Amino acid sequence: MSDRTIGYIVGSISSTSINRQLAKALERLAPEGTTLVEIPIKDLPFYSVDHDADYPQVARDFKQAIDDVDGVVIVTPEYSRSIPGVLKNALDWAARPWGQGSFNGKPTAVIGTSGGGIATAAAQQHLKAILSHYNAPTLGQPEGYVQSTPGLFTETGEVTDERTAEFLVGYLEAFGALVDRYARVSVAA
Repeated sequence: MSDRTIGYIVGSISSTSINRQLAKALERLAPEGTTLVEIPIKDLPFYSVDHDADYPQVARDFKQAIDDVDGVVIVTPEYSRSIPGVLKNALDWAARPWGQGSFNGKPTAVIGTSGGGIATAAAQQHLKAILSHYNAPTLGQPEGYVQSTPGLFTETGEVTDERTAEFLVGYLEAFGALVDRYARVSVAA
């Protein structure tokens, strides 16, 4: 596939999120022919089945943004050994109403950063279980556990460690290959 648009969801709404810095680095490192665009979650209200008959516009826009991209990268922090509540809320909006899940068949990748040695491994495990339930084909390898150190990412999305930058480029290339495989299946179907 020559051109692809990848959406990314940052699972934190913090203005100082290191996962937002990681997302900006991915955006900057995207291979030629790949554009990364943010799919924001901060304005979504709390999900309730009461909305299923008439989704608020912000939720319809969120679901449409997922539909409009070729694949989605979810950049998640780890809160209490799981995903942040704000991210789970967004995923609940995407999954509903029943039978209209935005992630059904949508190539997806999971990555995250924290200061700990295992980065966001526990959160990613939970997130992959949710995505499996949503029938989202999810990148298995390479796994995206990035240990953040002070100054690893600049405010403009530069990665100061060459090995980390090389890993992130390889990660995006692997996800691009997954997206391309699913695009060929969709065209052939």
